[in-house]
Amino acid sequence: MKYRTEGLIIKEQSIGEQDKLLHVLTKSHGVIKAFARGAKSLKSQKYAALSLLSYSRVTVHEGRDSCSIGDAQTIRIFSRLRQDVKKMCLAQYFCELALTACPRGQNAEKHLSLVLNSLYLLSEDKRGGDLIKPCLEMRLAALAGYMPNLLMCGSCGAYTAPVMWFYPQTGSLLCGDCAQAKSGAVALSEAALTALRHTVYADDDKLFSFALSDEGLKMLNAASEAYLKYRFEKEFKTLDFYKTIS
Repeated sequence: MKYRTEGLIIKEQSIGEQDKLLHVLTKSHGVIKAFARGAKSLKSQKYAALSLLSYSRVTVHEGRDSCSIGDAQTIRIFSRLRQDVKKMCLAQYFCELALTACPRGQNAEKHLSLVLNSLYLLSEDKRGGDLIKPCLEMRLAALAGYMPNLLMCGSCGAYTAPVMWFYPQTGSLLCGDCAQAKSGAVALSEAALTALRHTVYADDDKLFSFALSDEGLKMLNAASEAYLKYRFEKEFKTLDFYKTIS
């Protein structure tokens, strides 16, 4: 079977001297794994289109046991990210998130749009990385079926408090008065809680439209990172590396 789709190259692996094995987040089929013959050659017309962080229109040939990519035309290359080591490391974390959280074999238009918007905002300095990252983390988790319950304290029903505790293991909240054991819980100020709710419940076109202090961003990132660790049960190596250079 052959089909035409748009996709973002989120992982590449060298195969021999000229070929690549690619993971592509596609609009129509989610994450696919496909061979690309000659994609490593600088003379290849597919070289730019099939490089990491390239958003391209591709023709996929689906065989019984494997897929391959034939034609490929570039739609956008996030080349500015390669000029900044910190941004490039964060972008690679975004790709690892997509590889982990996005579906296989089904439509992933929302997932692709989310990742592309995140990369665009990062590349063009429209938003800071510490704001983009938790938005992408929490929204991808929600799209994957892991919607946390951030409406109120799970015990007394309080909507807000000077300090609310977020429990990543359960994706739930307790206010300061109701929280007993706080092991693994993340403290959130009122502003940080509002931002965390925004990352999950806001409309797509308003997802990145908020501001938060540096201290609030630290709380927000601590909550989103902990939540993904529990939901997906893995350590993200690209995130660890990003933190070492930040």
